[in-house]
Amino acid sequence: MEWFVYLLQGMLALMFLMAGAGKLIGLKIHVDGFEHWKLPQWFRVVTGVVELLGCAFLIIGFWLSDYAVCGALILGVTGIGGILTHIRVKDSFKNTLPITILALLSFLLFFLL
Repeated sequence: MEWFVYLLQGMLALMFLMAGAGKLIGLKIHVDGFEHWKLPQWFRVVTGVVELLGCAFLIIGFWLSDYAVCGALILGVTGIGGILTHIRVKDSFKNTLPITILALLSFLLFFLL
């Protein structure tokens, strides 16, 4: 079971590293997404910072497990915000599915730790 937790922790860290960095860099997909969701661009930056913070906590959590718990919770709550954003603009299930999976995996990791 321990290997599964480490694998899940590493996968989530990598996914949120890519998502958070993309938001901070200002990749077109993220800029367009925040416009579609009718959210200000400064909120894209804040979201990117929160995702990178959660990612950093997951990475530190390989050595200090309390940090992984905190990181998983941060990313799970962030995922709920993403799901609610998709629902608010009536996005399709296909568009909502990725953040839903990441949120569920974050909460799974939280409860496994």
